[in-house]
Amino acid sequence: MGKLKTYQEQLQEIVEKGINAAEEQQKKLAAKPFEYAEKLESGAREYSVENLRNRYNGYSDGLFDQLRSLNSRFSSFAADLVAKLEKEAAEGADSVSEAADDVSEAAQDAKKSVETKKPAARKTTAKKKAAEKNATASA
Repeated sequence: MGKLKTYQEQLQEIVEKGINAAEEQQKKLAAKPFEYAEKLESGAREYSVENLRNRYNGYSDGLFDQLRSLNSRFSSFAADLVAKLEKEAAEGADSVSEAADDVSEAAQDAKKSVETKKPAARKTTAKKKAAEKNATASA
């Protein structure tokens, strides 16, 4: 079950890297219009492009923080799931071991039972053969 934990951690790292890469690309793409708007800002002072950029970046940062939080909750869920699977696997292994012990005991008992009955069976067979000889000799 240690492999499941490793896979879970690798998956979490992949998701984290994906979020970081998406955030970086989004910021690069979003920066272009703001750069042009800042150049135009000198001519049109009605809106502060810097304030727009800061507000936009704040929303963007909030979004990626929420994605990271979701990834963290997913990680906790996956860790709980892995722990439950490991526990169930251990319990299943114990049950199989107990069943194997029971079968082994039953086999030993059956073997002892068969071994104690063999001599009696041989005597009966010997008596039958002797009776058959006597019957053919008298005929």
